[in-house]
Amino acid sequence: MTAVTAVTDHDHHDASAENVPPQEGLSDGGKADEKREMQGEQEKQEEVDKVDKVEKAEETGKAERNEGSQKGPEKGPENGGGPGSEGEAPGNDAPGKTASAAAAGEGDGNANGGGGGDVDVDGAGGAPHARVPSGRVDVRPESESSGAWDDGLIARRVSETADPPVREPVVETRVSSSVTQPVMPLAYDGPLRSRLDALRELVGLSRTRLDSKTLAEAGRVLDEAAARRRLSGQHTVVAIAGATGSGKSQLFNALAGVAISETGVRRPTTAMPIACSWSDGAATLIDRLGIPGRLRRRPLQSAEAEAQLRGLVLVDLPDHDSAAVQHREQVDRVLALVDAVIWVVDPEKYADAVLHERYLRPMAGHAEVMFVVLNQVDRLPGEAADQVLDDLRRLLDEDGIALGEYGEPGATVLALSALTGDGVGELREALGQFVGERGAAARRISADLDAAAWQLRPVYATGRRAGLSERARDEFSDRLADAVGATAAGQAAERVWLRNANRACGTPWLRLWRWCQDRRESSTGRFAVREQPDEEATARQRVEQAVRTVAERASIGLPAPWALAVREAAVRGAQGLPEALDELATRAGTPSGRPPRPGWWPVAVLAQASMTILQIVGGLWLVAQIVGVMAPNLGVPVLLMSVGIVGGPGVEWSCRLAARGPARRYGLEAERRLREAAAGCGRARVLDPVAAELLRYREVREQYVRVTGARAVVG
Repeated sequence: MTAVTAVTDHDHHDASAENVPPQEGLSDGGKADEKREMQGEQEKQEEVDKVDKVEKAEETGKAERNEGSQKGPEKGPENGGGPGSEGEAPGNDAPGKTASAAAAGEGDGNANGGGGGDVDVDGAGGAPHARVPSGRVDVRPESESSGAWDDGLIARRVSETADPPVREPVVETRVSSSVTQPVMPLAYDGPLRSRLDALRELVGLSRTRLDSKTLAEAGRVLDEAAARRRLSGQHTVVAIAGATGSGKSQLFNALAGVAISETGVRRPTTAMPIACSWSDGAATLIDRLGIPGRLRRRPLQSAEAEAQLRGLVLVDLPDHDSAAVQHREQVDRVLALVDAVIWVVDPEKYADAVLHERYLRPMAGHAEVMFVVLNQVDRLPGEAADQVLDDLRRLLDEDGIALGEYGEPGATVLALSALTGDGVGELREALGQFVGERGAAARRISADLDAAAWQLRPVYATGRRAGLSERARDEFSDRLADAVGATAAGQAAERVWLRNANRACGTPWLRLWRWCQDRRESSTGRFAVREQPDEEATARQRVEQAVRTVAERASIGLPAPWALAVREAAVRGAQGLPEALDELATRAGTPSGRPPRPGWWPVAVLAQASMTILQIVGGLWLVAQIVGVMAPNLGVPVLLMSVGIVGGPGVEWSCRLAARGPARRYGLEAERRLREAAAGCGRARVLDPVAAELLRYREVREQYVRVTGARAVVG
């Protein structure tokens, strides 16, 4: 609901308390137009509901006052002049003053806001005490504008003996937040929605790897984007910000066409943000800014202004360099929520370091939703305004702010004088075009995404390739194999195979001698890879060194948080790795059954057995001849014995030569199995956790590229 009310000089204190100073030079015709537009708005169903409430309150008030009026003559010195009379407003205890009543004698014309008649300020019994020009345009219901109703803005009681000073009326327009208007939520386009989804996925994947402080800005952007999306997409919230004395409030009033925000020489003048909406349905948006209802206004009702700036919500902020800390906090809070900002600078402080270093430079990415206005150019003589404006553009360029020149996207830079109105129309036209595009909120969210992506760049992109190469993996496996003694185990397996071949194919006398040797030695039946304590310590050091090396190589090219995560994963996996490798070496060192035998093995065994049989037969034959059992014939037994004696070592030597190849292959196979076992153990305990961290980093890096809109170069 809007109420347009004129107040006298006695009301100015109440109006200024709400930061609504008087507006000069409003004609009666303009007031009549205002009145007619306001009456049109009252025809809405919501207004009717409120009028019903007011009428009920009035009837209750009249009943109470009727009871008081019956006792009035007993308390007052006269039946209408003194305190306690019927004409006195309830709750007003100032002596010698009467309540302002409606000018009943003027007829309906004054009551309806038409004409320029006077308002009777009556005492008791309707006796006139003063005549005040009725500059008021009252569009409230009859019940609300009656003499029994006091809403805090009706003229207070005036002096009975002196005429009040006549001042121009203050046009106060409030925006009622009680009227609920249907709003169309903001809709993000495909690319922006994709970027927001990517940022949400990015934050989710990074919560366990990055601290909350690093992800705070990204989380804030997601929250603000979700909150803004639920609100009206047909409105654009634009804040007016600037330093002390730059003329923010003056420009705010010039754009609104109404003296809404207080101006003056007192600093700071604006203590709280004030909102002015050009159309209905912006209540939830203003609620989000934390601006109370008493600081919400409507602009001067004009068909041209309403059509040009429909959907605009203008917010006047306190000074960003105010001496009051709460003022600066208000500025920072609201600037993070609005869709766009108009920076107002003056010729004296346009190069202020606080403005450029604290606000403009950090917000350089928000150039598309930024206006920079050089105010008070009426104070500059000749071409000085152009020179100052050029220097302002130079400073903005140094801050990294793109200037919207030659049709390129960027900040709009203008020069104007809010006092004289020079250039205000150009700003109003630029604002109208800006608001009419209905894209400021999406551009603001996109700029916030860019800022968050740039802030997260050190933890997601270094410009270098990251990962673990196959060569690094192979070197790690080789180091573990060396630590577990895979080469020595293969050589031992080769010796075992040769020993078995020699035993199977050797002469009986040689096998008997070796059996005796084995009896003297303490044989455990397994070959140990590492038996000495110093060798075990050396092997443990090799394992630890291998883990450190692979962790360092895997973290090369990663941002610091992810490099730390990779190293921690490798260290966790290295716990218990030496013991696991020892167990692998023990299992691999134990022969699993009989070693494989080549096809010639049985032939060699049969040949060696034949040679032995020949030796035995020849020997027995020779002994039988010696003892006389057989006829002496040394040729045959000696030949048999000679063939057996010579053939046995020959077969053994041939088998040894033939066994080298299979024994070598057997040893290599044993070494390979141990290497694979060591590599598998290292892969499961170290390489897989490291690879998981690298995969997570690649996933978040892909999401980061989506967040940047594929415009950033990510390593």
